[in-house]
Amino acid sequence: MYRTHNCGALRASDINTEVTLSGWVSKHRDKGFMIWVDLRDRYGITQLIFDAERTDKEVFEAAKQLGREFVIQVTGQVIERASKNPNISTGDIEILVTSLKILNKSTTPPFTIEDETDGGEDIRMKYRYLDIRRNPVKNNLLFRHKVAQEVRNYLSNQDFCEVETPYLISSTPEGARDFIVPSRMNPGEFYALPQSPQTFKQLLMVGGMDKYFQIVKCFRDEDLRADRQPEFTQIDCEMAFVTQEDVINTFEGMTKHLLKSTHGIEVADFPRMTYKEAMEQYGNDKPDIRFGMKFGELNKVAQHKDFPVFNTAELVVGIAVPGAASFTRKEIDALINWVKRPQVGALGMVYCKYELDGSFKSSVDKFYDQEDLRTWAEITGAKPGDLILVLSGQADKTRTQMSALRMELGNKLGLRKSNEFAPLWVVDFPLFEWDEETQRYFAMHHPFTSPKPEDIPLLDTDPAKVRANAYDLVLNGNEIGGGSIRIHDKETQELMFKHLGFTKEEAQQQFGFLMDAFQYGAPPHGGLAFGLDRLVAILGGQETIRDFIAFPKNNSGRDIMIDAPSKVRPEQLVELHISVQDKE
Repeated sequence: MYRTHNCGALRASDINTEVTLSGWVSKHRDKGFMIWVDLRDRYGITQLIFDAERTDKEVFEAAKQLGREFVIQVTGQVIERASKNPNISTGDIEILVTSLKILNKSTTPPFTIEDETDGGEDIRMKYRYLDIRRNPVKNNLLFRHKVAQEVRNYLSNQDFCEVETPYLISSTPEGARDFIVPSRMNPGEFYALPQSPQTFKQLLMVGGMDKYFQIVKCFRDEDLRADRQPEFTQIDCEMAFVTQEDVINTFEGMTKHLLKSTHGIEVADFPRMTYKEAMEQYGNDKPDIRFGMKFGELNKVAQHKDFPVFNTAELVVGIAVPGAASFTRKEIDALINWVKRPQVGALGMVYCKYELDGSFKSSVDKFYDQEDLRTWAEITGAKPGDLILVLSGQADKTRTQMSALRMELGNKLGLRKSNEFAPLWVVDFPLFEWDEETQRYFAMHHPFTSPKPEDIPLLDTDPAKVRANAYDLVLNGNEIGGGSIRIHDKETQELMFKHLGFTKEEAQQQFGFLMDAFQYGAPPHGGLAFGLDRLVAILGGQETIRDFIAFPKNNSGRDIMIDAPSKVRPEQLVELHISVQDKE
């Protein structure tokens, strides 16, 4: 038996008990006549004491040789700790060690394994197995486990059945780039790793499974950022005989359950917003509604006042920044420079201070009088003490720029509190989005999304106006889940493929198995997929997913711990019927 208790279990009630513990040496303090060791495992820390007077001499001498991260086993008596530590659960006791066994020695770690470490991100990713010993990463992984368990409990109680779907599938041209896997037994042919189990979960509905879910790995060969990895985990769900309202109610209930079970927070019914409203009021389709600063369109009151910058703009839009009339000119200039950065791309910014005495002072006083500026305040919802910021230009670009500025100010002013949660549904997305480069429409979600029944006649006349029977769940400015009611009949699916530029032959070749299945009594169905990595990070008070994944990739898509991806032996390529020419 390596241990009778873990390192977080013992309390004052265990005093005078003989125990055996195992773990890692976290700290080692040698005072000559007395040695203290903090012993750590997943569950906590217990202080060990080696006393020259009370400890066997051989054990005492062995304790002197201990180093950080040695793996040891000790037996001893639980005694009351003279100097108690209220910061740890075992802070009332310590172990007077009578027996010590070194299970494994450790070289000096490349960084300090403590909550506040001296290790940079690259070195910690290279030695991720050491980083996991630190409480912040360990606790994130335990939190992820708790969320996954709550998801399984909730869905199982709602009669969902967990079904595994294949990882080796066929490649499709829609969506992001696939990861391709060569087939040795089928020369010249390739599998793809799934970007999602979309078609399989629809086939499960055709198969009568009624309610399906899966916590599943998905793969996309695309550029990375803080909230994206080449392999990620979805909570993938599908339901038969449902409307959009049924799906929304089910997964709003699951999100409420997660907030309650992880944080003890009870949330009212989630607000809903159309895609059009989200873009007009916040400039993006995943608005953070923990704070205000809604957009106010100023075209009618800002144009035709001899200010050419506004007069030639497609859109003039402003926001009211609460309490920011006190910003200095230096602070305002810093914001102007911020929006001029290439990442944002604005040419400039107009500002107007709504002073506490009710007067206005702006950077365009030459063109606008006090009544004009008062109208700006009414439209943007500004109050005395607020700062009105205005951008103008081409409509879509200006909304995107103002959205970026709003989020920057939300961070700057401390309005995006990680312990506050503001979910909402965004609905009525466009079914298609136009791609200027290829001069054709693409599905905004995926080609299996059903159009709103009343908009189907517009498919042939005005496809840009067709709304999707789709919905996204947004939490704190992040899309955590998205889904739709699916097309469930062959004729509508063929029509959808036609408008996406597929020939009948291409549609049959790539998706014939699905359309064939629709001929055998496919029920109306719909579903939703949550991004588990992102959901866990946001519930954990962060927006970067990497520390909630046990072994993440870096920004280049590399696992620097195992050095992957890597080259393979030439004979492996020969087996796979792949010819690679050396580059000169």
